[in-house]
Amino acid sequence: MNAIRKIVGNLAFQVLVAILAGVALGHFFPATGVKMEIIGKSFVDILKLFIAPIIFLTITLGIGNIADLKKVGRVGVKALIYFEVLTTFALAIGILVAYVFKPGQIDIKGLHIEDASKYTSQSGHAFNWGNFFLSNFTLQVLAIAIVTGIALNLFKHKEAAIVKLEKVSKLIYKLLRYVMYLAPLGAFGGIAFAVGKFGLQSLIPLGKLMLCVYFTMFLFVTLILGLVMRYFHFSIWKYLKHIKEEILIVLATSSSEAALPPLMNKLEKMGCSKSVVGLVVPTGYSFNLDGTSIYLSMAVVFIAQLYGIHLSLGELLGILGILMITSKGAAGVTGSGFIVLASTLTAIHKIPVEGLAFLLGIDKFMSEARAITNIIGNGVATLAIAKSENEFNPTTEVL
Repeated sequence: MNAIRKIVGNLAFQVLVAILAGVALGHFFPATGVKMEIIGKSFVDILKLFIAPIIFLTITLGIGNIADLKKVGRVGVKALIYFEVLTTFALAIGILVAYVFKPGQIDIKGLHIEDASKYTSQSGHAFNWGNFFLSNFTLQVLAIAIVTGIALNLFKHKEAAIVKLEKVSKLIYKLLRYVMYLAPLGAFGGIAFAVGKFGLQSLIPLGKLMLCVYFTMFLFVTLILGLVMRYFHFSIWKYLKHIKEEILIVLATSSSEAALPPLMNKLEKMGCSKSVVGLVVPTGYSFNLDGTSIYLSMAVVFIAQLYGIHLSLGELLGILGILMITSKGAAGVTGSGFIVLASTLTAIHKIPVEGLAFLLGIDKFMSEARAITNIIGNGVATLAIAKSENEFNPTTEVL
């Protein structure tokens, strides 16, 4: 009886049941399922309210407690190098799998096609780092927090200030813990809306691409990220078990942002220092988009295959090089992934930009895979950098 009560009371179990209930409602009563959007959207919006204060407090306190400010710069540089290496691997593996399994070799007559003009019309705008920063709220908070943390470190009465900020931080995390009790409702609303609006049958024509995307991301997580974890003497499977609640939330809401606050909290509990968590996770949400990188590279090859366009090795390497730059603009703005795809296809010239229309119908279902891979990758990055900086001190044997 106690075992059953423990399972039923587990948040991950509750979220999973809510997802299944949402799928059933969306499938059998689609009109009602679509109306559930407000529940899923409201939950995500509430969680997003915690992003700014948690990033600000975590980074400010983390830097404020570091005596050597050079260490902050070293962690930041190390994180950016790590992000570039891993996202390049992600882009390459996406191209490789799409080239080998050829998901685009399907009958395009059965595809659900939507209007892609709102994305293709923006493809002529070159990627601009200034616009990227100004449109990315997470990076703005990150920058302010770093400056505040440095100022706090130099403040004469910093100990008293740190004590007050830590009290605020504990209050924020306590509120977050209460909000997480609403996760099953958010999951139910998010998945009921998706299935109700698009229908399970909409997955059939593009099932091959979806299978390839999910397979590639599974391969990336278990092989590439698994090797990274093993190098630092961690287990990828134990880590995934520890963040199962966050994964399920992302699965239901299609938003990796929704899981950012609880992920940061969990990484600290695992043993990562506050400073590393505060610097790596928010930065990773803008620069370490492993899942998005895999999807972008696969999507480009997929569209080429739809139109029967052969890509040489040199052209595939060119696509990789272009995406290494344009993929950095795929964070922080709704629909930016399609804008990045459009700008990439425009730069290549050989592949019709109109091919984006084939992807719009099922993007909602593939966004879960992207978001889940993104959040897993950012957690792995944090653990790896914390371990390399001797900033990992577990209280228990968690990984």
